[in-house]
Amino acid sequence: MEQEFKVGEIANTHGIRGEVKVYPTTSDIARFKKLKECILDTGKERMVLHVQSCKFFKQFAILKFKEFDNINEVEKYKHCGLYVERKNAVKLEKDEYYIADLIGMEVFDEENRRMGSLEDVIQTGANDVYVVKLAEEYKKALGTDKELPKEVLVPALKQCVLELNIEEATMKLKLLDGLLEL
Repeated sequence: MEQEFKVGEIANTHGIRGEVKVYPTTSDIARFKKLKECILDTGKERMVLHVQSCKFFKQFAILKFKEFDNINEVEKYKHCGLYVERKNAVKLEKDEYYIADLIGMEVFDEENRRMGSLEDVIQTGANDVYVVKLAEEYKKALGTDKELPKEVLVPALKQCVLELNIEEATMKLKLLDGLLEL
């Protein structure tokens, strides 16, 4: 299970006092108002930053960190990711999951045949869609000569997702008619 979640990426500086424009990678941009600290990952180092203030401009969160006082100190951190520890993540409702915990899950069909792995989650307005990369052995398990797609898109609906176990990183799906068609 992931212990840190990416909540944004520094897109640019904002003004001369060390503020940064953050492109949010979280579904709740308002979470930045409550954010006290985050982890800046430069690719070479990681440092804990303390949020001094937050405001919003268009699709960006404008953050001021206690550690930086001018544009020259923050300019080198453009395009660096901001992360929070799991304990500081947005609390989930019943039947909600962190996408980072879903990616890589082993996926099985309703007859417990291994289909493949969950590669991505597409967020749409109505419901999420799971991108399942089909395993080669699944075609053999189905006993069909039909060519199967490399991946299948499965709506994250109760009638399709029969079981989901975060601890075991497994998911059982019921495929709706036509999903395995090319």
